Amino acid sequence: MSRTSIKTPVNSPRLLASAIGVAISASSAAHLAQAAEDTSQKGERDSISLGATSITGQEQDATSYQVEKASSQKYTAPLVDTPRSVTVVAQQVLKDTAATSLQDALRTVPGITFGAGEGGNPQGDRPFIRGFDAQGDTYLDGVRDTGGQSREIFDIESIEVSKGPNSSFGGRGSAGGSLNLVSKTPQARDFLNGGFTYGSDQTRRYVLDVNRQFLDNAAFRLNLMSHEQNVAGRDTINYDRWGVAPSLTFGLGTPTRVNFSYYHMESNDLPDSGIPYGYSSPTATAHVHDKPTDGGDSNNFYGLKDRDFRKTRADIATFSIEHDLNDSMTLKNTLRHGSTGQDYILTQPDDSKRNVSQFGTVWRRANARVSTTTTTTNQTDLFGSFQALGFKHSYSTGLEFTGEETRVSGYDFGTSNGAQVCNPGSTPSCTSLANPNPGDAWDSSIARNYYGTNTKATSRAAYVFDTIELDPKWLLNVGLRYDTFDTEANTNAAAGRTKVKDDSQFFNWQAGLVWKPLENGSIYTSYATSASPAGGLVGEGADPNGFVTGINTSDLKPEETVNYELGTKWDLFHSRLSLTAAVFRTEKKNARILVDSNTYETAGESRVDGLELSASGKLTDKWQVFAGYSYLKSELVDPGKNGNRAGAVTAGSNKGNEMPNTPKNSFSLWTTYEVTPKLTIGGGAFYVDEVYGDAANTVYVPSYTRYDAMASYKLTKNVDLQLNVQNLTDKTYYDKAYASHFANQAAGRTALLTTSFHF
Repeated sequence: MSRTSIKTPVNSPRLLASAIGVAISASSAAHLAQAAEDTSQKGERDSISLGATSITGQEQDATSYQVEKASSQKYTAPLVDTPRSVTVVAQQVLKDTAATSLQDALRTVPGITFGAGEGGNPQGDRPFIRGFDAQGDTYLDGVRDTGGQSREIFDIESIEVSKGPNSSFGGRGSAGGSLNLVSKTPQARDFLNGGFTYGSDQTRRYVLDVNRQFLDNAAFRLNLMSHEQNVAGRDTINYDRWGVAPSLTFGLGTPTRVNFSYYHMESNDLPDSGIPYGYSSPTATAHVHDKPTDGGDSNNFYGLKDRDFRKTRADIATFSIEHDLNDSMTLKNTLRHGSTGQDYILTQPDDSKRNVSQFGTVWRRANARVSTTTTTTNQTDLFGSFQALGFKHSYSTGLEFTGEETRVSGYDFGTSNGAQVCNPGSTPSCTSLANPNPGDAWDSSIARNYYGTNTKATSRAAYVFDTIELDPKWLLNVGLRYDTFDTEANTNAAAGRTKVKDDSQFFNWQAGLVWKPLENGSIYTSYATSASPAGGLVGEGADPNGFVTGINTSDLKPEETVNYELGTKWDLFHSRLSLTAAVFRTEKKNARILVDSNTYETAGESRVDGLELSASGKLTDKWQVFAGYSYLKSELVDPGKNGNRAGAVTAGSNKGNEMPNTPKNSFSLWTTYEVTPKLTIGGGAFYVDEVYGDAANTVYVPSYTRYDAMASYKLTKNVDLQLNVQNLTDKTYYDKAYASHFANQAAGRTALLTTSFHF
């Protein structure tokens, strides 16, 4: 059996874990003797976050769940005066909920679900925001973060969720919204934060965050992470990863600031293959409102230990220079080069031949992918404020140039992989639904297949944003962006080579009017657009407007989405608590649809009407809350004709159905209370409605409610303990729905005990 994998230093995660442990021990040995000292005279509760700092450039409570301003200069007003829905998951929320991944963190934001991946659609983060796939709409410090990834957050300060179309901010895509991950950066002070987490299912996590100011205006920061775990309630699965993120800044507190940063992460997993959808009848020829079936044991794993694996890596280097031209004008240039890669074979439990209802068996369909995405971006921004014609302007304008390339190939398997009909006793390509054996030996071949697709894209953009203070009670927020996006996909196969290309140009804009009846509140109305050109995911995702063999170039028009929103925002209780409410309609009016066999037009329509509520901050000095509710009424108004992968029209119609991965109701609540200066307790409840996996609404995952709990205790000024119990009731539920064949099951009850040190 031949495999080509991403090379990893031998035992590098263990070596990193040892290094972190030695560093923590060496740095804290002298302080640990204080663990038994009497701290009853200590005053206010010290910050227990790992180097949490303000992301707004202003002094604010680093332990608060409330954030007053987004990190990106493209937001030219504080959040309370920004006419769109923006939720910021602050550092303290990440810490208190014991989040370790992007998916963990976004559980606290209602209206976001995650979709599953397989082979053609890569494994990794696939968020759906307000019902629209946002797989390619993640940004790191305001620059698009490309490639299929499962993102860690050990080097992340906060996560900004912008809801509603916003291509004026980031360019192509963003039909339902976008995510911006804010990195930890060097600070003008010395600190060391570290911690280790031991938990159920052999969870071991080590983190270290060191900041050193070595000159009056220069500092170095280093974040390290090692993580390994099995998964509660799931047999065989394990996840193993490590990461390092150094950064260096010169010019802190001066008019010119220069920053160098690097991020590296690797993982080596035996991934979860999920649970198959079972047909409701042995004679059925199609799913009819079917859900996952686990054969009576939710622990069942249908993969093969002898065959399945997933290795990933991410390398991102960033150089930025920022100069204050004067007190009200700043110029910033960011240059980034990134490379991400995936190499995996995983089992998709496939019941397309109705083996479950006929024989009680499951076909172990192999999915494979070897992909590498490289991106180079240069982004120049000029921002500040000025007075003109009697009005105050807070503005941001810039230019962006990006080159991207994705190479995708895979593996070939022996004939055993093709045994779709699984009579009892058929192994290893088939296994029992009720009693699968992950230890079955893979007795066929695996060979690297170097045929595949190479996709390249070049984009250029110019943009401008402005918040105009018409008078103290009225603000006008406007933004405009122009993009050119040229992409080309070359596919090499045994039958020959094909090439498809497209050149697109598109404008996007937004406008919002804000009325401030009081200084601490606003009422707004806004309009915003987005555009999704053909091939916008550059080969790294399930692109609804992707390249299709045989389609005319003239049909490759960008899909357009618009959003109408009416909302209000208020900062209450002496501006400690932020409340928001919004109603909206998001429409995609020219979605690409199949109108005849291998004939497509940009004439489809889908629509989401919704309501969103949120609260973040402090109800009292000791009581914090981070909560939200989302109602989404989705409809495929005109989905065109049903078709297969070859573009041939098939029977049926999805007209009037709900959009996949779009829950009608979702709710999240996380709250903590400081019982004493040493002891804090908290908990959360998370509800997600039934979600369809496909546009035909034939497969779904049931609704669920999950409960979490936490307690933290300050042993000393420098040492904290925190216990988190996630999925307190050990609920069996599914957190990722795929359009056919399977859904991913979430982890069962998980207990995590974290010891944190900070000096």
